[in-house]
Amino acid sequence: MRLLILVFIGVLLLNSCKKKVENQTNHDKIATTEYTSFGKTIIPDDAIEVKSMVSHYNTMAVGDSINTKMKATVTEVCQAKGCWMKLQLDNNSDVMVKFKDYGFFVPKDIKDKTVIVNGLAYVAEQSVEDQRHYAEDAGKTATEIATITKPKRTFAFEADGVLIKQ
Repeated sequence: MRLLILVFIGVLLLNSCKKKVENQTNHDKIATTEYTSFGKTIIPDDAIEVKSMVSHYNTMAVGDSINTKMKATVTEVCQAKGCWMKLQLDNNSDVMVKFKDYGFFVPKDIKDKTVIVNGLAYVAEQSVEDQRHYAEDAGKTATEIATITKPKRTFAFEADGVLIKQ
Protein backbone atom coordinates (compact mmCIF):
# COMPACT_ATOMS: atom_id res chain seq x y z
CA MET A 1 0.00 0.00 0.00
CA ARG A 2 2.84 2.41 0.87
CA LEU A 3 4.49 1.67 -2.42
CA LEU A 4 1.31 2.51 -4.29
CA ILE A 5 0.98 5.85 -2.45
CA LEU A 6 4.63 6.74 -3.14
CA VAL A 7 4.24 5.94 -6.85
CA PHE A 8 1.07 8.06 -6.99
CA ILE A 9 2.81 11.03 -5.32
CA GLY A 10 5.81 10.66 -7.65
CA VAL A 11 3.57 10.71 -10.73
CA LEU A 12 1.82 13.86 -9.46
CA LEU A 13 5.16 15.62 -8.84
CA LEU A 14 6.52 14.74 -12.27
CA ASN A 15 3.30 15.85 -13.94
CA SER A 16 3.33 19.22 -12.15
CA CYS A 17 6.96 19.87 -13.21
CA LYS A 18 6.10 19.05 -16.79
CA LYS A 19 3.37 21.70 -16.91
CA LYS A 20 5.73 24.42 -15.65
CA VAL A 21 8.25 23.67 -18.38
CA GLU A 22 5.49 23.86 -21.01
CA ASN A 23 4.37 27.26 -19.70
CA GLN A 24 7.93 28.62 -19.84
CA THR A 25 8.32 27.36 -23.39
CA ASN A 26 5.08 29.07 -24.48
CA HIS A 27 6.23 32.35 -22.87
CA ASP A 28 9.56 32.16 -24.72
CA LYS A 29 7.77 31.53 -28.01
CA ILE A 30 5.55 34.60 -27.51
CA ALA A 31 8.53 36.82 -26.71
CA THR A 32 10.65 35.63 -29.64
CA THR A 33 7.89 35.78 -32.25
CA GLU A 34 6.90 39.35 -31.36
CA TYR A 35 10.44 40.82 -31.42
CA THR A 36 13.75 40.28 -33.15
CA SER A 37 16.69 40.61 -30.76
CA PHE A 38 20.09 42.23 -31.38
CA GLY A 39 23.00 42.45 -28.93
CA LYS A 40 22.48 41.42 -25.32
CA THR A 41 19.34 39.37 -24.75
CA ILE A 42 16.67 41.53 -23.14
CA ILE A 43 12.95 41.14 -22.48
CA PRO A 44 10.27 43.65 -23.48
CA ASP A 45 8.82 43.87 -19.97
CA ASP A 46 9.34 47.04 -17.91
CA ALA A 47 10.39 49.27 -20.83
CA ILE A 48 9.28 52.84 -20.21
CA GLU A 49 7.37 54.80 -22.81
CA VAL A 50 9.24 57.49 -24.71
CA LYS A 51 7.05 60.24 -23.20
CA SER A 52 8.61 59.54 -19.80
CA MET A 53 12.12 59.69 -21.25
CA VAL A 54 11.48 63.18 -22.67
CA SER A 55 11.11 64.59 -19.16
CA HIS A 56 14.23 62.72 -17.98
CA TYR A 57 16.32 64.04 -20.89
CA ASN A 58 15.09 67.61 -20.42
CA THR A 59 16.23 67.66 -16.78
CA MET A 60 19.68 66.17 -17.49
CA ALA A 61 22.83 68.24 -17.97
CA VAL A 62 25.66 67.45 -20.39
CA GLY A 63 27.53 64.49 -18.91
CA ASP A 64 24.58 63.12 -16.90
CA SER A 65 23.45 59.54 -17.56
CA ILE A 66 20.95 56.93 -16.38
CA ASN A 67 20.52 53.19 -16.98
CA THR A 68 17.14 52.53 -18.56
CA LYS A 69 15.08 50.55 -21.04
CA MET A 70 12.76 52.49 -23.32
CA LYS A 71 10.31 51.91 -26.14
CA ALA A 72 10.26 54.29 -29.13
CA THR A 73 9.88 54.62 -32.91
CA VAL A 74 12.85 54.64 -35.29
CA THR A 75 13.12 57.80 -37.42
CA GLU A 76 16.49 57.22 -39.09
CA VAL A 77 19.09 54.45 -39.48
CA CYS A 78 22.71 54.49 -40.65
CA GLN A 79 22.52 53.48 -44.30
CA ALA A 80 26.20 52.48 -44.42
CA LYS A 81 25.86 49.43 -42.15
CA GLY A 82 23.20 49.97 -39.49
CA CYS A 83 25.71 51.14 -36.87
CA TRP A 84 23.39 53.78 -35.32
CA MET A 85 19.76 54.83 -35.34
CA LYS A 86 17.65 57.77 -34.21
CA LEU A 87 14.50 57.41 -32.15
CA GLN A 88 11.70 59.97 -31.92
CA LEU A 89 11.32 61.45 -28.43
CA ASP A 90 8.67 64.07 -29.21
CA ASN A 91 7.79 66.38 -32.11
CA ASN A 92 10.91 68.53 -31.56
CA SER A 93 13.65 66.10 -30.58
CA ASP A 94 15.12 62.69 -31.14
CA VAL A 95 17.75 60.51 -29.50
CA MET A 96 20.87 59.16 -31.21
CA VAL A 97 21.39 55.48 -30.38
CA LYS A 98 24.79 53.85 -30.79
CA PHE A 99 25.60 50.27 -29.94
CA LYS A 100 27.93 49.33 -27.11
CA ASP A 101 31.47 48.63 -28.37
CA TYR A 102 30.03 48.38 -31.92
CA GLY A 103 29.24 44.82 -30.87
CA PHE A 104 26.20 44.57 -33.13
CA PHE A 105 24.30 46.45 -35.84
CA VAL A 106 20.62 46.72 -36.75
CA PRO A 107 18.96 46.28 -40.16
CA LYS A 108 18.96 49.37 -42.37
CA ASP A 109 15.26 49.08 -43.21
CA ILE A 110 13.67 49.57 -39.77
CA LYS A 111 12.54 53.18 -40.15
CA ASP A 112 9.10 53.73 -38.52
CA LYS A 113 9.34 50.44 -36.57
CA THR A 114 8.91 50.22 -32.81
CA VAL A 115 12.02 49.23 -30.85
CA ILE A 116 12.97 48.64 -27.25
CA VAL A 117 16.50 49.69 -26.34
CA ASN A 118 18.31 48.80 -23.12
CA GLY A 119 21.37 50.64 -21.89
CA LEU A 120 22.66 54.06 -20.90
CA ALA A 121 20.77 57.28 -21.68
CA TYR A 122 22.89 60.45 -21.55
CA VAL A 123 23.20 64.04 -22.75
CA ALA A 124 26.25 65.02 -24.82
CA GLU A 125 27.54 67.85 -26.94
CA GLN A 126 27.98 66.70 -30.53
CA SER A 127 30.80 68.30 -32.51
CA VAL A 128 30.33 69.73 -36.00
CA GLU A 129 32.55 66.98 -37.39
CA ASP A 130 30.42 64.22 -35.81
CA GLN A 131 27.18 65.86 -36.98
CA ARG A 132 28.50 65.99 -40.53
CA HIS A 133 29.68 62.37 -40.36
CA TYR A 134 26.23 61.17 -39.23
CA ALA A 135 24.51 63.32 -41.87
CA GLU A 136 26.72 61.70 -44.51
CA ASP A 137 25.89 58.20 -43.15
CA ALA A 138 22.19 59.09 -43.31
CA GLY A 139 22.50 59.97 -47.01
CA LYS A 140 22.09 63.75 -46.68
CA THR A 141 23.13 65.97 -49.59
CA ALA A 142 26.36 67.99 -49.62
CA THR A 143 24.29 71.19 -49.28
CA GLU A 144 22.55 69.87 -46.17
CA ILE A 145 25.87 68.78 -44.66
CA ALA A 146 27.42 72.21 -45.33
CA THR A 147 24.73 73.92 -43.24
CA ILE A 148 26.04 72.20 -40.09
CA THR A 149 28.28 74.82 -38.47
CA LYS A 150 27.77 74.66 -34.67
CA PRO A 151 28.11 71.98 -32.01
CA LYS A 152 24.77 71.02 -30.46
CA ARG A 153 23.44 69.51 -27.25
CA THR A 154 22.11 66.07 -28.07
CA PHE A 155 20.21 63.30 -26.37
CA ALA A 156 22.12 60.05 -26.75
CA PHE A 157 21.78 56.39 -25.84
CA GLU A 158 24.35 53.58 -25.73
CA ALA A 159 22.39 50.37 -26.23
CA ASP A 160 23.66 46.96 -25.17
CA GLY A 161 20.50 45.24 -26.40
CA VAL A 162 17.74 46.05 -28.90
CA LEU A 163 14.38 44.44 -29.62
CA ILE A 164 12.70 45.29 -32.94
CA LYS A 165 8.97 44.68 -33.12
CA GLN A 166 8.05 42.53 -36.10
